[in-house]
Amino acid sequence: MRAPIGDFGHATPAPDCLDDLVGPVADAVRGWPGSVPADQILYVETDPRWADTAVFVQHYGQELLERSANCVVVAGKRGGGSSLAACVVLSTTRVDVNGVVRRQLGARKASFASMDTATGETGMEYGGITPVGLPASWPVLVDSAVIDLPYVLVGSGRRRGKLLVPGKAFAELPNAVVLEGLGVA
Repeated sequence: MRAPIGDFGHATPAPDCLDDLVGPVADAVRGWPGSVPADQILYVETDPRWADTAVFVQHYGQELLERSANCVVVAGKRGGGSSLAACVVLSTTRVDVNGVVRRQLGARKASFASMDTATGETGMEYGGITPVGLPASWPVLVDSAVIDLPYVLVGSGRRRGKLLVPGKAFAELPNAVVLEGLGVA
């Protein structure tokens, strides 16, 4: 099937390629509860050598720059406790960790989680973390601009491959909170 965005050779409905996905992502697709059917989540194979954004969009389509999202893991700290959350913002923006995220988590301090923490807690590869299949207890903070796009390119849980997800599906992820201004220019 042809991908709805980007210049990819082939797009496969995620339920039809579960073996290409890491365990937590495959499990999430298998049990997909949202109003957007799981077969509208598409998987595209990509070459990890072209993972850098500038090279990626040059190879797979310039329009992807405006239709891609990053998923980053943040740690919020308050007193002696710590909690993890995911933030999903357009790739042309950065996460407002010290403002919107900190306030939303009720944390005294918020920062990006270490690579070891992010990969260890998600079961995903660094550089490929996706909001699909994150631990169910985590808040998933989603910038409202992501929801407005018909399709969004996001990681697949590994560096080889991406997911194309209808924007409105991000609002239906477990523990999703849609926020204005999460991503800032």
